[in-house]
Amino acid sequence: MSEPPAVPDPREMRVSNADREHVAQVLNDAMAEGRLTVEELEERLDKVYAAKVFRDLEPLVRDLPVGGQAPQLPVPAAASPAPVASARIGGRGTSSAAVAVMSGAVRKGMWTVPPTFTSFAFWGGVQIDLTDARFEDPETTIQAYALMGGVEIFVPDDIVVQVNGVGFMGAFDNKVENQSQPRPGAPIVKVNGLAFWGGVEVKRRKRKKEKRQIEE
Repeated sequence: MSEPPAVPDPREMRVSNADREHVAQVLNDAMAEGRLTVEELEERLDKVYAAKVFRDLEPLVRDLPVGGQAPQLPVPAAASPAPVASARIGGRGTSSAAVAVMSGAVRKGMWTVPPTFTSFAFWGGVQIDLTDARFEDPETTIQAYALMGGVEIFVPDDIVVQVNGVGFMGAFDNKVENQSQPRPGAPIVKVNGLAFWGGVEVKRRKRKKEKRQIEE
């Protein structure tokens, strides 16, 4: 899983007009106290209003005590990492298996997937749809077994998928392409198992909300 983006240095963050006015006031007070000449004040104010990041403001007040203490620049707190995508994680698993023997089995809609889920299809078909599912744990393992049958697994775009199944006289087909930099905290789904004279297929399906946004 990709590391979260690096936290930027606060001194490299952009300054606002209010930040510039704060430093300008410090300089004006210093001139009134006789610490700066008018020429020095004008020279520093030019640099204040041309400043783009907090690093540009630091040398302009570094030698100017205010009230007997060093002046305090309005340096912002370090930027927080991207919020963890935890909306899908939590709750107790509502179903731990899907078995289809000469029949069919479906798990879809609003349901909670346990840490390990087993699917077994023998002369039948199993469909597992994770589009609107929640996950009990951040990492989930789906064991998919297809013996002369088929297992279809649908996953949405906000889930990281790792497929490691084996096809023997059958197909264990991974049609999922993960994001190069998945969102920190995204659920991880590992699909393992065996396809023997049958097929297991893992593919993407957009969530209904995403479909509506595309259509609009």
